[in-house]
Amino acid sequence: MTENPQTLVFPLGMSLVVAVTDGLGGHPGGDVASAMAVRRIASIGPVLSSQDAVRDALNACNRAVCEAAGGDGSELSTMGTTVAGVVVQPGSLPVFNVGDSRVFAASRSGLRQMSVDDSPPLDPGERTTSLVTLCLGGTPVYRPIRPHVTATPVASGDRYLIFTDGLTDLLTTDVLDEVMREYDGGRAAFELWKAAIAAGGPENITLAVVRVGDE
Repeated sequence: MTENPQTLVFPLGMSLVVAVTDGLGGHPGGDVASAMAVRRIASIGPVLSSQDAVRDALNACNRAVCEAAGGDGSELSTMGTTVAGVVVQPGSLPVFNVGDSRVFAASRSGLRQMSVDDSPPLDPGERTTSLVTLCLGGTPVYRPIRPHVTATPVASGDRYLIFTDGLTDLLTTDVLDEVMREYDGGRAAFELWKAAIAAGGPENITLAVVRVGDE
């Protein structure tokens, strides 16, 4: 956890997972569920070499969160979390999500959403919603999920923006695109965070900018 942008450089070799999680608002234990999910994914990140491996990992996270919740009657029985991220590896980049945290690809032609929002349809005039239709955990009894996982080719210079809904609750896609066009790396992450804070920043604004450099 950090209040300042951190720039980390990794060699493009074994699988590298970059992900964000966001505990369910209004449910107890959201911080517990989100921490549990991200730590579990991080611990097995190097072996996530295929889409099936990513799906299996997310399903395992879902079961782990449900088991930790303690079942019906427990104070944490409905704790849950969203998750979204990418697995950076040579030649291919699996993109995954469960819930409404998002992954965007950033290119010269603009931002393109790679994730799938698990949210109910918006009413006329609505731009965002705090409701989710799928998450890790979130129910008193275990419920199987179908994570969204796709893969895209990856090349030097490709950039991806990964974030929780704390960012887009306040900033439109046009604003995100404008910032990503003007800045890169840690500066882009900082400028996005700063813009969200200036717009009235909620309690959780988590984001990461991934850039694939030259080998």
